Amino acid sequence: MRPYFESMAKIGKPLSQARIKNTQENVEQIRAIEQELAAAIEDVKNAGIPAKKINERGQLTVWQRLEYLVDPGTWCPLHSIFNPKNNEEGTTGVVNGLGKINGKWAVIIGFDNKVIAGAWISGQSENILRVTDMAKRLRIPLVWLVNCSGVKLTEQEEVYPDRRGGGTPFFRHAELEQLGIPVLAGIWGTNPAGGGYQGISPTILLAHKDCNIAVGGGGIVSGMTPKGYFDEEGAEQLIEATRHFTELPPGSVQVHYDSTGFFKAVFETEEAVLDALKGYMDMIPAYDPKFFRVAEPAEPQFGKEDLNHIIPVNQKSVYAFDEVLARLTDNSEHMEYKPQYGPEVYTGLVKLNGFLVGVIGNKQGFLGAGYPEYAPYPGIGGKLYRQGLIKMNEFVTLCGRDRLPIIWFQDTSGIDVGDIAEKAELLGLGQSLIYSIEQTDVPMMLFVLRKGTAAAHYIMGGPTANNHTAFALGTPATEIYVMHGETASAASFARRLVKEKDAGRPLQPIIDKMNALAKQYSDQSKPIYCAKRGFVDEVVSFTEMRKYMLAFAECAYQNPGSICPHHMMMIPRIAKG
Repeated sequence: MRPYFESMAKIGKPLSQARIKNTQENVEQIRAIEQELAAAIEDVKNAGIPAKKINERGQLTVWQRLEYLVDPGTWCPLHSIFNPKNNEEGTTGVVNGLGKINGKWAVIIGFDNKVIAGAWISGQSENILRVTDMAKRLRIPLVWLVNCSGVKLTEQEEVYPDRRGGGTPFFRHAELEQLGIPVLAGIWGTNPAGGGYQGISPTILLAHKDCNIAVGGGGIVSGMTPKGYFDEEGAEQLIEATRHFTELPPGSVQVHYDSTGFFKAVFETEEAVLDALKGYMDMIPAYDPKFFRVAEPAEPQFGKEDLNHIIPVNQKSVYAFDEVLARLTDNSEHMEYKPQYGPEVYTGLVKLNGFLVGVIGNKQGFLGAGYPEYAPYPGIGGKLYRQGLIKMNEFVTLCGRDRLPIIWFQDTSGIDVGDIAEKAELLGLGQSLIYSIEQTDVPMMLFVLRKGTAAAHYIMGGPTANNHTAFALGTPATEIYVMHGETASAASFARRLVKEKDAGRPLQPIIDKMNALAKQYSDQSKPIYCAKRGFVDEVVSFTEMRKYMLAFAECAYQNPGSICPHHMMMIPRIAKG
């Protein structure tokens, strides 16, 4: 199969100096958005007590533990500013992402011990569930840095109960283990109640000498009272009990290494625990990359900085998707699938660090006379029509057949609408695409490059209940909404305008409401809002896109559950005709 893969078709061309000069304003807009995001991330990193205070206690912060554990240059943070319930801490209290440990990829998550000693706080369980789902989909280890003081008791209703509450990660840990996906844990500090289960539910438990895990902490044990209320006598008893359990909390190393044997090993220093995690990562199965590579890795022929000049923040401006792809793929090469059919959609194969990956993305601009073939009106890129939907169904199905991971690039205004579109079966073809995605059983990732709109956001690899999209990323140009704010205002108030007009009443009060709704849509669809609410798992700069793509591809091929031999693949043969 070397003739198919080693030298694929070239894509892209250099930017002219005039293009670079004319798009400088776009670059400045992107930088302003990136600065806003960077400031929000810095606020999260500074949440809680100062790192200096943690270090003075003889402990490392979660950030310092990550720096020691993760191979340099491989950390791909996720959920950096995720805070779906807008809690007062400004963070969900966990830090997570993809990273290599001793050369192997893992999903890594740790409690932020600067924030209420790593307590369960609102939004945290949803963050953790996204991480466990990622390990499950990519079939790579989940590595925990456990330092969890249990529930924030003053807000237990926001943390403990519910179908996706604090306890659900423990069931997901059990699920991963049943699937053969190991969960490794380094354990520090005091970990009572929910923190105890964070410590006990992984596969391998590696403990620091001063840590503990327990069903209940000293505060819980000492807080039991037979009277049913508190008085001064009870308060004195509570003081004495608290002093005792502070000196010797339940579930210490003496219990869980010497007696129960739950701890696999105990270490004198924090760094030794992290070194042990590295050692256990060495024991975990992973294919040598050469097993799956179809060519030697290569950098794109064009600079990643070009993307800031190519992709307009202005949603009404168009660009060439091919030029975007040329800045992201090995040697700026690709193999396009059915380029003349469904011209509003790109489908094709690319190489990322020598690994073969399927790519699907929206094309922009005028699609040519006579398209769509079923309608008297012209087709515009970004919108989906009959041929494009059929092509995506075919390509996704073939990627499933050939066991190829898929990367989606969304920049879509939705699916064609109206009776003509209904007669062309677009509603059914959209749901057919969801069916095709669900039956593939291959890992996927998504970039919402600019617009993620209407049902097209769901059917093009959207993260909404999708079992196969490991993570979704936004960019400085991302907007996600059911429809554009102006369209939503028109849909919401058109009949009211007619009613007011017919009644002879002034229209300005309704117009004011329309403008307010349009502004609300704008404010609640921007990149930073999408990241905080979890519409995407992270917003990354255009220049960081390839880094995340490489991480995804390498994760997908590290230990796949099924294989299609290269010489048995059908997509390259069909693409070549």
